[in-house]
Amino acid sequence: MENFLTNLPYQLFILVLAVFLGFALISKVPPLLHTPLMSEANAICGIIIVGALIAAGAEAESPFAIVLGTAAVALAAFNVVGGYMVTERMLKMFKKKDSAQ
Repeated sequence: MENFLTNLPYQLFILVLAVFLGFALISKVPPLLHTPLMSEANAICGIIIVGALIAAGAEAESPFAIVLGTAAVALAAFNVVGGYMVTERMLKMFKKKDSAQ
């Protein structure tokens, strides 16, 4: 627990920096590119799920880490599924419709 508290300011700094950087990057993306970028975000979320599984694993020392890791797994999985659903819907919009039916 002592190690967690000593690293807390650095971890908070990285979190705040990531939030500002993410907001700055996403706000500059044109709306036409949001869906293709969502597919890339799904790949990144897959990596997040692996890290969250490690954090929520049996080797975690504190219950806080287990709860946080479990929440990260759930939220990342929700993001991946939702992202693929949106991407599939967008791709259906671009398919040619069969005029014989």
